[in-house]
Amino acid sequence: MMNYSSTHKFHIPVMGLAYTIDSPIKVAQYGISSVVSIVEDRLVEMMRSYYYPKVNKEYQPISTKEVDYRTKRITDYLNLVNTIVQEQVEKIKQAAFEAGSEIVKYFEMLPEDSSLKQLYRQMVKSSDQLEKEKIEKYLRTQIKPGSIDVNIMTKLDRNNYNENGELIEDGSDAVSALKGYVKSNLSNSSVIFSAGMNPRLYNFLGNCKAFDVNEDGGFTKKVIVKVSDYRSALIQGKYLAKKGIWVSEFRIESGLNCGGHAFATEGYLMGPILEEFKQKRQELIDSLFEIYNAAVQSKNGKKFIYAPEMVFSAQGGIGTYEEDDFLHNYYQIESTGWGTPFLLVPEATTVDEHTLELLCAAKEKDVVLSHNSPLGVRFNYLKGTTSEKEKFERIANGKPGSPCTEKHLAFNTEFTKDPICTASHKYQELKLEQLKSLNLSASEYKKQEEEILAKECLCVGLSNAASINYKEEFVKNRKTVNICPGPNIANFSEVVSLQTMTDHIYGRKNIVTNSSRPNMFIAELYLYIDYLKEQIEADFHTAQFEKRKKYFSSFYQNLNDGIQYYQQLPGIAKSSRKSFLESLDSAALEMDSLNYQYEVVDCQTV
Repeated sequence: MMNYSSTHKFHIPVMGLAYTIDSPIKVAQYGISSVVSIVEDRLVEMMRSYYYPKVNKEYQPISTKEVDYRTKRITDYLNLVNTIVQEQVEKIKQAAFEAGSEIVKYFEMLPEDSSLKQLYRQMVKSSDQLEKEKIEKYLRTQIKPGSIDVNIMTKLDRNNYNENGELIEDGSDAVSALKGYVKSNLSNSSVIFSAGMNPRLYNFLGNCKAFDVNEDGGFTKKVIVKVSDYRSALIQGKYLAKKGIWVSEFRIESGLNCGGHAFATEGYLMGPILEEFKQKRQELIDSLFEIYNAAVQSKNGKKFIYAPEMVFSAQGGIGTYEEDDFLHNYYQIESTGWGTPFLLVPEATTVDEHTLELLCAAKEKDVVLSHNSPLGVRFNYLKGTTSEKEKFERIANGKPGSPCTEKHLAFNTEFTKDPICTASHKYQELKLEQLKSLNLSASEYKKQEEEILAKECLCVGLSNAASINYKEEFVKNRKTVNICPGPNIANFSEVVSLQTMTDHIYGRKNIVTNSSRPNMFIAELYLYIDYLKEQIEADFHTAQFEKRKKYFSSFYQNLNDGIQYYQQLPGIAKSSRKSFLESLDSAALEMDSLNYQYEVVDCQTV
């Protein structure tokens, strides 16, 4: 395994807009890295107004009338978060080593195999006062904050215009957010790009000196790319390398067993995907380094002998120490992302009380792979939220859709010159009128109507938890909340402390409340089988079925290959090996049944 200097072996990924908006202020002081979404600048501005008084500083609003206000808001908020975290760390360094103190909490939360944890244990047990003081002094010098990282969803890149209707150069949502991060004083920090490649954003990135290598061979600001397969990593890595940008980390996420937007692969499962990264790790580094080195030499005359550090992390449905440990040891993963379970940790995330109760009560049936996102991408969604109730009330009152105040997801130009959001009242009204004129069958009409009405405002719904918790106004008269946990939430049902969740991750406690919880790989496998079944059934009696037969066949074969891979995977699910293999057998039978019923592939090719 490559050298990886993080204090902890896990990180908290971005969740929604509000849920991790201030997570660094809550957890970075303990060496835990977390990710802030910087897409919603009104939310960022609201957090500025909340936190400045908390640190006894005057809040100076940044008005939307200011030039480049979006960038300025983001830069200032990140600087504020950084200042707060640095002050917290200094306080911890000065704290006494006594029961209940913050410095004790810092070291108690470390993983058991951490050299610092072992030294801390030695200090606690030592009866030699001089040795105790010597170790104490050293330990204080080793305290460092977790990384304050930011996420930019590349697809959220709406153009912005000035008062004269002219396009603002480098003023699109994603580019202005990146500028905000670049101008911040964060160091040893990363920007994470998710949802695929955005050439405009990546081209702008290539001109940012903030991502150049330091004199010591490291980076002040790093680039992380979230991917769901090896091919995506290679394509995006090469594109960025040609721009003189090094990807310091590839963050591999399950296509379906994750929170938020779900980007399903063509039946490629997480285990085989991680295996490919493991086998081709050095090949990937070498191929990207060759391109990167040539680009940097052309750019500024520098040439490197060794490739900068590149690490690999994984996330999506991890729920036990055994799974986490297997990812680290077998696949040589440096860091694991624990997202959904942290929604039940108020010390780490920002969730309002009503939604927290919903999360605790959530069962498997309550998390659906919905069509609710205006982006048109499938979206893991928790039913029963206040936002969902408001949506149904609007439909019942004959006024479907939401007011569109933020417009970050306004991309549709089907009926209007200016882009509008498919969750907006304006769009849904126009689309339903069109639907009525198409003379569709009753069943087809109902199906299309449901898909139109499913769309929900995410800009406000995913931000309001912070507004409610901190009693700060976000958007006037709009207080409803939606949330997008992964299916894994069904296995956790208790609000716990940060210490308890950390203990669970490192195997010191077990807080899984669903005793029949399947292994993360099995859970993902069945999500993919259900997804394939849904896709086939939707097209089976239409002309689309034959057109998509090649896709279905490939998907089917990839799932079968994944099942065979897991059957041979050494060391997996040691504590539940029997049920793991039985679940694979059941999955294989279900696949056979699917093929028998719909003739997805020619029997001779199976």
